[in-house]
Amino acid sequence: MNQNDILKQESEEVEKLLTVNKLSPENAAFHQTKGGFITLTLSGEDKGMVNIICAFPFTAPEEYLSVRTADDKQEELGIIENINVFDSQTIALIKAQLEIRYFMPEILKVYSVKEEYGHTYWSVLTNKGKHKFTSPSGSSGSVIRKDNRVIIKDSDQNRYEIKDLTKLTPKEIKKLDLYL
Repeated sequence: MNQNDILKQESEEVEKLLTVNKLSPENAAFHQTKGGFITLTLSGEDKGMVNIICAFPFTAPEEYLSVRTADDKQEELGIIENINVFDSQTIALIKAQLEIRYFMPEILKVYSVKEEYGHTYWSVLTNKGKHKFTSPSGSSGSVIRKDNRVIIKDSDQNRYEIKDLTKLTPKEIKKLDLYL
């Protein structure tokens, strides 16, 4: 093999590494196993179980999803630019997997928020039921995002979301004023 052949081969390998494989209904089919995992058939080839990871989980949770092998290598098989190009059954399957990976209950009502000894104690109603949790005081425990969206990180690194602050009552918002 001469130097030109080696350079050509290396160039092709680099190009392969830099190429993003875009997944769409035309080339990708997702299926659920009996155990609740997801498998992928890509261009007619069974890729086995896969993991789906959000590139931008808080700002674009349904866009730019990395589909990776479920083995130790976590090799990226492709990117879903937007799940809404898939049929409703596939969308539901993918969303269910993302909900497991990015468990983030939505806070619907704030019962109480109290601060003591550098921690904030929350009592809330979420879409998953009543919860009490503790978060670090100050900005390290909550993150305000655009569009009145708030994400609160508890002491165990779990996340809770207030999708729209304006949907809370004025009394609830007043309870939050000191902590956000």
